[in-house]
Amino acid sequence: MSAENTIVSGIAGRYATALFDLALDAKQIDVVAADMATIKTSLEESADLARLVLSPLVSRDDQARAMAAVLEKLGVSDLVRRFVGTVALNRRLFALSDMIDVFGKLLAAERGEVVAKVTSAKKLTVKQMEALTKELKSSTGSDVIIDAHVDDDIIGGLVVKVGSRMVDSSIRTKLQNLKFAMKGVG
Repeated sequence: MSAENTIVSGIAGRYATALFDLALDAKQIDVVAADMATIKTSLEESADLARLVLSPLVSRDDQARAMAAVLEKLGVSDLVRRFVGTVALNRRLFALSDMIDVFGKLLAAERGEVVAKVTSAKKLTVKQMEALTKELKSSTGSDVIIDAHVDDDIIGGLVVKVGSRMVDSSIRTKLQNLKFAMKGVG
């Protein structure tokens, strides 16, 4: 499966596809991928940055200047800086996180990899990640990239989503199922 066969749509899809094509042409795909991961992490860790990106009250020029300063501090490549600058000037920063996700899907498809979204109650250890990657690789028959998230609401266990398949072994879901089953008793 190549990136050309990956279906993307909407604003995020169009922008991510454009960046992906630019990165391929410039032979900077790995650099851009690393930069996008850095930006995604920064968006997740900084409430102020997330507010800047999502706020319709901040002017496009202020968003562009602020993002340029942030990206300068993060040390991202010129290609990514120009891309995010264009996104800001076009008032599309609200979709930046989605653009990064779609870029990741395009990259995975180009490399013949499958992305597995894994949600756990606590951060997985390196050993757990390696075991999960190995298990998913044998299950899917493809190299697997794990997109790990922590959600303490699931109490324990894992929720794994690969493509349209999902395995939910979280304690929260098991408790909900038990609660539902108990309503029918008595």
